[in-house]
Amino acid sequence: MAFPVLADLAISLTDFKRDPIGAVRKGQGETVLVLDDDQPAFYAVPPAQYLALLERIDDLQLSELVRHRQGEPVVAVDIDDLIKEAAETSG
Repeated sequence: MAFPVLADLAISLTDFKRDPIGAVRKGQGETVLVLDDDQPAFYAVPPAQYLALLERIDDLQLSELVRHRQGEPVVAVDIDDLIKEAAETSG
């Protein structure tokens, strides 16, 4: 069966179980594909790359929100008035 390989490094599940941290280190900061019986089992993603993925997802969601809100009425506000109002209601 053919499958896309979405990583530069692939290792067997047996090798991954033997030394999971070493397997991730061999990826040198990139995702590692873990194979079970020559089939993709999962991808091991280093923390920095995982964080970058989460930030990208957040950016995409915010971009979609901006596109959705385009054309809505604009409300002008004065930040000083907002701060003053917040101070009055909290104190």
